[in-house]
Amino acid sequence: MTEYFDTSFWLTAGAIFVLLLLSGFFSGSETALTAASRGKLRAQAGKGSKGAERALNITEDSERLIGSVLLGNNLVNILATSLTTALLTKMFGDNGVLVATAVMTVLILIFAEVLPKTYAITNAETAASRVSRPIAFVVMIFAPVVSAVQMLVRGVLRIFGVETDPDKHVLAIREEIQGALSLGHEEGVVEKEDRDRILGALDLADRTVEEIMLHRSGIEMIDVTLPAEEILSAALESAHTRLPLYKDNPENIVGVIHAKDLARAMDKLTREGSSRAKSLKNFNVLDVAMKPYFVPETTPLDDQMRQFLRRHTHFALVVDEYGSLQGLLTLEDILEEIVGEITDEFDAGDFEVVKGTDGQITVDGAMTIRDLNRAMDWSLPDEEANTVAGLVIHEAQSIPAQGQVFAFHGFRFEVLAKKENRLAKLRIKVL
Repeated sequence: MTEYFDTSFWLTAGAIFVLLLLSGFFSGSETALTAASRGKLRAQAGKGSKGAERALNITEDSERLIGSVLLGNNLVNILATSLTTALLTKMFGDNGVLVATAVMTVLILIFAEVLPKTYAITNAETAASRVSRPIAFVVMIFAPVVSAVQMLVRGVLRIFGVETDPDKHVLAIREEIQGALSLGHEEGVVEKEDRDRILGALDLADRTVEEIMLHRSGIEMIDVTLPAEEILSAALESAHTRLPLYKDNPENIVGVIHAKDLARAMDKLTREGSSRAKSLKNFNVLDVAMKPYFVPETTPLDDQMRQFLRRHTHFALVVDEYGSLQGLLTLEDILEEIVGEITDEFDAGDFEVVKGTDGQITVDGAMTIRDLNRAMDWSLPDEEANTVAGLVIHEAQSIPAQGQVFAFHGFRFEVLAKKENRLAKLRIKVL
């Protein structure tokens, strides 16, 4: 056996050792650069870290980075395995192939995969900064080969009808944040309220005005033709500061009155006028009313919030594609999607979840599915309906009768009360 341990043996063994080190370097670099937080790297780069700055630059094109690292990793793994097979075949004959397979599997698994990747994922930003210089060099050297491979892969995929977007990131920032928040909440690191607030802000772009507006059936309005004293009384008795004014029919909104503007104008009239009755008779509420602001029901919430801020207002009337009034929306409604329910001493209170025995809850049918999901940490779908009653009607494909029970999406729904065609109370239980 000693005749095998010549200069050629030790040179080959040394080459295999170096190749295993390179394999571990490539594996660890790939994990570090893909797992590193770009936010943390950017913060380090802002403090003067050149390594973090290089890591940010090379991770901009994730497809080219991963292609270059995989190319280098496969080259050294295949070369190391080939040298090991040749070396052990010389020593053990035909059995050398089996011995080489077993030996290289253990060596590559432990020293070229698990060990470097474990270190890299534990110290992602530090490792990414350290390997950024050599990896940048590797990416530059392998760039022509990687580009050719990318073109070949896209061509083959195109044959099978699969189109690829070269500018698309493997993981969008938004999905990364959502995944991190959900994982953090499950592990007890992130509080439910904090998770809901951040996810609520992220969801604004995907949600429309229609989903959170107050339906027209719940809007308080004032007939503009009423006497001034009745208009003032209606405004003062209302819990709302701003009220729409209509003429002839509730669909014809002609203005929006602010209770403070109304009270100030009427106070001025009665103080300055010679006759209070004559002054009130000649008072025209439209003189102090604001022009109504109409928005489409399909407007995304983030766009509408920007419109509110730009126009210095926070009250809008919602119309459908035919121009018919559907509801109203305030800036407070949008903010509540982020921070939760905002109440004051004049609010009647939001819909409550009444918990009963055996895990059952009772809710108002008009409660939104999103609010219920937030309150109970559930995941009922809200694509087809905005309210709990709407979800039951959609699934039942009819207007249920009082006492009917349904089971869908892993929940049991029982209709407890109805008001005309509206499902007023529902009892829900997780199956």
